[in-house]
Amino acid sequence: MLRVWLEGDDLADFESGSPDDHIKLFFAAEGAGPDEKPEMRDYTPRLYDTAARTLAIDFALHDPAGPATAWAKAAKPGDVLNIGGPRGSAVVTDDFDWYLLIGDETAIPQFSRRIEELRPGIPVTALVSVARGIERAPVPEREGLNWVWVEHDGHGEDAAPLLAALGDAGLPEGEGYAWIAAEAAVAQAIRAKLTDEMGHPLGWLRSSGYWTVGEAQG
Repeated sequence: MLRVWLEGDDLADFESGSPDDHIKLFFAAEGAGPDEKPEMRDYTPRLYDTAARTLAIDFALHDPAGPATAWAKAAKPGDVLNIGGPRGSAVVTDDFDWYLLIGDETAIPQFSRRIEELRPGIPVTALVSVARGIERAPVPEREGLNWVWVEHDGHGEDAAPLLAALGDAGLPEGEGYAWIAAEAAVAQAIRAKLTDEMGHPLGWLRSSGYWTVGEAQG
């Protein structure tokens, strides 16, 4: 994971109401003409300060690198990045008994921000699939939070490790809310297990496919 800080006067009125927000980053190909559309990628606004006019974006680094990863690795002070948004504010109430986060490395920025914005002491379990042997990104720690790291040997496209971890963890007593953010098919499989097998209410979860096998990533 690589954090890049952006700064500029256009961030003076930037506002992000929810960790579900995403901003679009635009990457023009080298030598592209004015009529050629840039590549676009969606990212979570990780941290922002309107007074300081700053915005932090965490990039999950991929190999081979897509346009976002390549830009982040090469970024230096003075570089310009065009962004749009944010969009997607789906505000979830902070009065559930517990929260469950399930995803892969690409979800860590969203999960981290979400954890930081929940009320103190609320039970949170985060099941995160990570590549075996790779250094883990720094994550928040707090009372009531349990990170469960589920190692895999591929690129996170296999749902089995997360499904097994979810089965082992089970669901706590009371009313809870679940967020899922992973490869599209993996997210669908986790959602089905939660609702069809474990009886979690469909209205108390949000599932997002952050990437798709065979398609260019960040």
